[in-house]
Amino acid sequence: MGLFSKEEPKRVVVRTGKELTCLGCGFELFFERQGQLHTKGASFFHFAWASLTADCCVCGRCGFIHWFLGA
Repeated sequence: MGLFSKEEPKRVVVRTGKELTCLGCGFELFFERQGQLHTKGASFFHFAWASLTADCCVCGRCGFIHWFLGA
């Protein structure tokens, strides 16, 4: 992937072996991202960097974000 290339959404298979479909619109193509799960305490004490990381699948049609906590 180049610096200015456009990412294409793709099909995602979750840990159970099932193909993911959007809960919002039923679409089957997603952009994959990672996000942090901040808590009030971690943010207050400036420890947000230590928060858990989740895998996110963003629907390519409606933008609904599906969050998956790591193993």
